[in-house]
Amino acid sequence: MKLSQVAFILVFSLSLTYSFGQTLTGQQLLENAIKYHDPNNQWTTFNDTLNVTMELPKSSSRDSQIIINLPQETFYLKAVRDTITTEYTVRKDTCNITYNGNSKITAAFAKTHNLSCERAKMFKNYYTYLYGLPMKLKDPGTIIDQTVQQKTFKGKDYLVLKASYDKAVGSDVWFFYFNPETFAMEVYQFFKTDDQGKLKLDTGEYILLTEQLEVNQIKIPKVRAWYYNKDDKYLGTDILKK
Repeated sequence: MKLSQVAFILVFSLSLTYSFGQTLTGQQLLENAIKYHDPNNQWTTFNDTLNVTMELPKSSSRDSQIIINLPQETFYLKAVRDTITTEYTVRKDTCNITYNGNSKITAAFAKTHNLSCERAKMFKNYYTYLYGLPMKLKDPGTIIDQTVQQKTFKGKDYLVLKASYDKAVGSDVWFFYFNPETFAMEVYQFFKTDDQGKLKLDTGEYILLTEQLEVNQIKIPKVRAWYYNKDDKYLGTDILKK
């Protein structure tokens, strides 16, 4: 065999090894995924509106308008279901809530309808996290496992990144499934942990991501279908719309 042929085979083998994650560290996989989803580094200055419809199997759908303005540290959520409209606005450490257009809410009414600034901040963290992935995995307190796993999930092969968090941030453990060719994020999954930090495999959910919309030059999954880990029970679907 000629030396040039040997060199070609060696390079080809190395490229295969790299493409299937055997030489990728967790940080390298994350950087490749961010390069795919946010090639122009737009997330840190994100200021745009997301319109999301949540479809539920045994309930009416909910339409949400979500404004995330990271430079101004402002978050706004308007959720409409049937005849009820709730609005949450969080500006840095302050919040405002309205219910069917009324901002004069008594403590008793707020308790009955689960309206609070804590809930407003929960929504802010929830939507900013999920729609900011995978970029949000660079946030302080995130612990990226440097070992990249190779898994087959629902009949497809993935490179899988494991992320855990400092105790002050959270105790759930997340797994992110990336297309081995494009590094597009196609699934994520989380589990609760016990007191020793071990995964409780009968807890948590997995989310299947399909299609994409480009918002503020960022490729964001359009459809997110949620299921329980323990029995594959379908929970609902979030659909991002322009």
